[in-house]
Amino acid sequence: MDQFLNFLAVEKNASTNTLSAYRNDLLQFTGFMESAFPGTALEAMTKDQLVAFVEHLRGRKYKDTTVARKVATIKSFFSFLAGEGIIEADPTEQVKSPQVGKQLPRALTVEEVDELLEQPARRNTPEARRDKAMLELAYATGLRVTELVSLDVNDVALESDPVTVRCVGKGDKERVLTLPPTAVDELRQYIFHVRPRLVRNRRETALFVNRRGERLTRQGFWLILKNYAKEAGLDTAITPHTLRHTYATHMLAGGMPLRYVQDALGHASISTTQIYTHLTDQQKRKAYDQAHPRASA
Repeated sequence: MDQFLNFLAVEKNASTNTLSAYRNDLLQFTGFMESAFPGTALEAMTKDQLVAFVEHLRGRKYKDTTVARKVATIKSFFSFLAGEGIIEADPTEQVKSPQVGKQLPRALTVEEVDELLEQPARRNTPEARRDKAMLELAYATGLRVTELVSLDVNDVALESDPVTVRCVGKGDKERVLTLPPTAVDELRQYIFHVRPRLVRNRRETALFVNRRGERLTRQGFWLILKNYAKEAGLDTAITPHTLRHTYATHMLAGGMPLRYVQDALGHASISTTQIYTHLTDQQKRKAYDQAHPRASA
């Protein structure tokens, strides 16, 4: 397993989060095998045993998307083992991945975004002012949550015109994004007046810090967002990725070319970005149905 994870890190340039997900999936799989089929060596595993694991996951009510991801992890692992000559044949070659329908992401409306961003503004605590700056920045740029919490203070070029933020995304690819005035104003207030009250160690470089003055985690931001969504009366299933979906949808609906949205999101392939064109098509259809006198007919 360590050899496989090292291969992903070195050869595939997998992120820390990806490696953690692969490790967790493989530990769950090996735990199941040790319990259901004790003493089975890697080279002796069969297709039926792997199918049994899939049925085990379904019995535990995992979503199809989660089962598909775990199966993909196992298939990648055994493909690696076979390629390295650790096992003679790959027993997962005949195991089909579960079919998962492509579900379009949930995007907030402009009114919902306004209501969400209004929540921290109703408080005057350092944490609330930090949260306002974070949410404004997340919606203004479509940053992934890992990219957001990984930002350092020096990544924000407040003295440039226009003001920009530099982030490092998947595959260590760097991109520089322009910030709108609303996000700039909130960041200025936070960096110069709020962050110094939260930071305890002057050598801390993180842009967004928690109450202990340390870098905010992905889980920390997720909880913050969930609480504000609840206060705003929105679906509590909203995640940090919802803001990214919303940014992309609103930019396309506003007329930004698809290629520009791809660059802003840091997508390696434009086909990944094209899913948002379906979202805007759905919204246009809904608006048409509501507006046209004979649409309901």
